[in-house]
Amino acid sequence: MKAAMYYGPQTVKVEEVPMPVAGPGELIIKNRVALTCGTDVKTYVRGYPLFRPPYGFGHEAAGIVAQVGENVSGFKVGDRVVAHNSAPCNVCFYCKQGQHSMCENITFNQGAFAEYGKIPAAIVKQNVFHIPENMEFVDAAMVEPFSCAVYGVEQIGIAAGDTVVVNGAGPIGLMFIRLAYFHGAKVIAADLSDERLEIAKKLGAAVTINPQGCGSDPVAAVRKVTEYKRGVDVAIEAVGLTDLWEQTIRMARKGGRILLFGGTKAGTSVSIDANLLHYSQLTIKGVFHTTPKHVQIAFDLIKHGVIASRDFVNKRYRLNEIEEAILSHKSGKVIKNCIVFD
Repeated sequence: MKAAMYYGPQTVKVEEVPMPVAGPGELIIKNRVALTCGTDVKTYVRGYPLFRPPYGFGHEAAGIVAQVGENVSGFKVGDRVVAHNSAPCNVCFYCKQGQHSMCENITFNQGAFAEYGKIPAAIVKQNVFHIPENMEFVDAAMVEPFSCAVYGVEQIGIAAGDTVVVNGAGPIGLMFIRLAYFHGAKVIAADLSDERLEIAKKLGAAVTINPQGCGSDPVAAVRKVTEYKRGVDVAIEAVGLTDLWEQTIRMARKGGRILLFGGTKAGTSVSIDANLLHYSQLTIKGVFHTTPKHVQIAFDLIKHGVIASRDFVNKRYRLNEIEEAILSHKSGKVIKNCIVFD
């Protein structure tokens, strides 16, 4: 079969590799679609600290069951399914604390940009879902990033009546905007792309701000549109830039909550005003990845139409065009791209 293999920054090759075979507890899925992601872009540009190349590239896909391993129940050849890209062990210290995204033995699965994908037994047990006949494969494939946004919103807490700023209107940022809107918040979306801000409006943003048009102080621009300029109840960073992390912190009101979700480059650090943190009684939270509970919630919300691929997926490519698809995503002119398979 053909698969996109990641060898290091800016080195992705589509190669002929052996067909996978389902072992005990495993599934083989014939992929119908796979989606590009901001993490794919960061990995392509600078690598990813959790994985050592070479390895199969991509982690958002949906398709049809092609093989069923021994001792697998609930799935058969021909089923339409989507598999999340991870599963916790449920027995380590962190899992017993209910912090499944911190699992010491978490199973990650890469290789979505391939004609077939092997789904490990741990994921089959916890994070594979039947796709309803009325749901498109491309909608189902959004479950991984959407589950991260669902997890982040629960962790930071958004209530009806809150004012929330989301810095970054990429895929995850737009998902945060949509969820905050459904929680009854007034949402401020900030991004450098006017096109993305238009989508943010469609998904529920009440106010949009392009920092390029507000002088040299995007913090002041956000605070200006809050009541009495006091700042937001919840500030979310969804890009992964340290300068924007620092700006996001300064957008919150006294007693406000800050979610720093965008992953930064390894080895970077941020500066925080200690007096601001102490005397304004801020809560700053980092959140990584997601949990099976939130994957289930995300899939159910997609089934109910809370988000749809028509607002997120812009261009379609073939597998041999994977680098073009990634670079298109990197350009910021699209939200996500889709790799389609026969």
